[in-house]
Amino acid sequence: MTIKLQLHHLQGIRTHAESTYPEECCGIVVGHLGDDGKTVVEIWATENAWSAEAADDFPRGEGEGSKRRRYAIAPGDMLKAQREARDRAMNIIGIYHSHPDHPAIPSEMDRAIAWQVYSYIIVSVPQSKAGELQSWCLDDSHQFQPEEIITEI
Repeated sequence: MTIKLQLHHLQGIRTHAESTYPEECCGIVVGHLGDDGKTVVEIWATENAWSAEAADDFPRGEGEGSKRRRYAIAPGDMLKAQREARDRAMNIIGIYHSHPDHPAIPSEMDRAIAWQVYSYIIVSVPQSKAGELQSWCLDDSHQFQPEEIITEI
């Protein structure tokens, strides 16, 4: 599978990630699903809603951590995004988030909360500067596989 983004989408993700460092940023990726992959139309930044209450929704140990190592998109934000995307003939096609001072590789927690239909774009942010950016999607065994990013101008 592939995901097509424009340069300004990538820059928006990087800027958001740097602005929230040392905490994780997160946001919603909207666009179109096609036989040839996913095409991003817009990137919607959201607040990282991770909290002690959010941690309670996960098995013991998996939900531990702060916004420095966890992210959550508030259910209300997801619902609003679903409605707005639908009203504009688009779909939510992914989620993006940052990994402050860690590689752009999904964590076990990322896998635990992931949905198969979505792309998961992760940007590494070493020492407050956005670095490597990768996209991932789940296979039929619920394991992350790299997803090719095609950058359009």
